[in-house]
Amino acid sequence: MKGRTFMELHTIVDQLKKSIQSEHIKINEPLKKYTYTKTGGNADIYIMPTSYTEVQAALNIARQNDIPVTFLGNGSNIIIRDGGIRGIVISLLNLTKIRVHGHSITASSGAAIIDVSRIARDHHLTGLEFACGIPGSVGGAVFMNAGAYGGEIKDVIDHALVINHEGEIISLDNQALELDYRTSIIQKEHFVVLEASFKLAPGDIQSIQSQMDILTERRESKQPLEYPSCGSVFRRPPGHFAGKLIQDAQLQGHTIGGVQVSEKHAGFIVNVNEGTATDYENMIAHIQETVYKNSGIALETEVRIIGEPL
Repeated sequence: MKGRTFMELHTIVDQLKKSIQSEHIKINEPLKKYTYTKTGGNADIYIMPTSYTEVQAALNIARQNDIPVTFLGNGSNIIIRDGGIRGIVISLLNLTKIRVHGHSITASSGAAIIDVSRIARDHHLTGLEFACGIPGSVGGAVFMNAGAYGGEIKDVIDHALVINHEGEIISLDNQALELDYRTSIIQKEHFVVLEASFKLAPGDIQSIQSQMDILTERRESKQPLEYPSCGSVFRRPPGHFAGKLIQDAQLQGHTIGGVQVSEKHAGFIVNVNEGTATDYENMIAHIQETVYKNSGIALETEVRIIGEPL
């Protein structure tokens, strides 16, 4: 850990072990194991809490030792730089409980939003069909107000439990979450999502399944799911589509290092040959520069890029 000795690092780990099982704490852990791009450097300390109280305990220890904390979902819309992440990385993927109560579903942060959509279907609840192909976790979906095919998290979320700056667990309703296109109060204030509750409506299971089948077919036919990628890389510019702008700039199929602008969908950058996070960043910069020269439109990234360069 930059600025800390080996002994200090293990002292912090010993403190964490008082609240978290030792098998859920890893030192110098390769983060490429946990990202959809299969890239990224190491985390100084990587922990996988199994309860909300363990998350709070880890945050308290980090605060007492002045250690930075990074939260990681399932790594589907993120690029972690090749130098890795200093401090503590907390994975919430062990928090997977999903509960159905009436026309609502409450899911913990680490649950897959796809699984929540399927459970909604199985309970004859409509509203989450759009999420049947979104690869992220519930926490990640709330963090960025994930959406697809005309639906967004803000359309169905009732409230979320989050940890605030003081380490307290508080509830934020739909309005307080400030959900907008790929953003939320969670991003702005660096809150931590523990769980989210979705308010749905009764529906016909055949109709729900039919809609999910249609959306799944559209996704599989248009997206390069056969390669590692970080999903849609760029935000949709007003009045345009990022993929079309990239295609018009004749970048489809362009390769830098081990990554390539997908030949199937130009809005995706795929890892075709052991690409690195640096390859991804270089490709993103090249796309932005070329598209701007070609169209005058500045593409903004939707994917999160975190960590340190080599």
